[in-house]
Amino acid sequence: MASKVGQPPLPPWGNALAGATGAVLANAIVYPLDIVKTRLQVQVKQKSTDSKPSILNEAHYNSTLDALRKIVDDEGITGLYSGINGSLIGVASTNFAYFYWYSIVRTLYISSQKLPKPPGTAIELSLGAVAGAVAQVFTIPVSVVTTRQQTQLKGDRKGLLDTGREVINSEDGWTGLWRGLKASLVLVVNPAITYGAYQRLKDGLYPGKASLRPWESFLLGAMSKALATIVTQPLIVAKVGLQSRPPAGRQGKPFKSFLEVMSYIVEHEGPLSLFKGIGPQITKGLLVQGLLMMTKERMEILFILLFAYLRRLRSEKLQRAADVVAAKAKQNLPITMK
Repeated sequence: MASKVGQPPLPPWGNALAGATGAVLANAIVYPLDIVKTRLQVQVKQKSTDSKPSILNEAHYNSTLDALRKIVDDEGITGLYSGINGSLIGVASTNFAYFYWYSIVRTLYISSQKLPKPPGTAIELSLGAVAGAVAQVFTIPVSVVTTRQQTQLKGDRKGLLDTGREVINSEDGWTGLWRGLKASLVLVVNPAITYGAYQRLKDGLYPGKASLRPWESFLLGAMSKALATIVTQPLIVAKVGLQSRPPAGRQGKPFKSFLEVMSYIVEHEGPLSLFKGIGPQITKGLLVQGLLMMTKERMEILFILLFAYLRRLRSEKLQRAADVVAAKAKQNLPITMK
């Protein structure tokens, strides 16, 4: 996070780079859980009268472990990493944009106060929401393409660009790359709750502590993410439904809004299905957020040291240049003035 008072120790892009680096590392480690939670969220619950899975879902998953086993059996280990390139690009771009804008808006808010002080919980959440909304507008196309890749059947696998073309060639055209934008804008409350809760927990449990131990960062990140996931899970499920191919029962007709997705799920599967996939969602969120915050804290320290080293090199270079100019000027002086 940005520094609590005054100038941050890193420029906005430095905070953004540290956050994006931590997010990529964390998501790469737990990516199989991302595949599982996405497939659990897009599948339509089978009724007792169903004799076989639907056309769009060759396998039906009963739990996280069942999904892991069936994916490995049907697609091999590589099936657990389907679409990982696009996903990590999306993670990097989303987190870079989020941390960049969060650092800027938080610093602007603090500097606008007559007596600079940490923002309260409501302001912290609002700042996170603003940063998240700006980030989503620019990065949601990658999220749409990644969701499509994660739900493609084994024989239908396409690369990032080919999947993007498939989305563009659908009935939505170019706007299809922004499917689920409204749901995503509503879901900015998730990172807002997450990072707002993280900052408040950090200020409450470790007041005045500039650098947390790795396990402390992990614990705070996991706690804050769990809270945010439970609150926003129905919207997460609806967003995935918007961005993936429509279920077989829709006969190829895509959903138009996240409210339509939620109504369809409640009608066909019951209200509790709005929380389907919450197990791997929370597990992934706990691990990612904990690893992200732990890594980001370390990366910020590394970048601070790097920038200090670069500033020293620059200062030494300027000093050498000044010495050279002074020496040349002295040589060019008239002999009577030497």
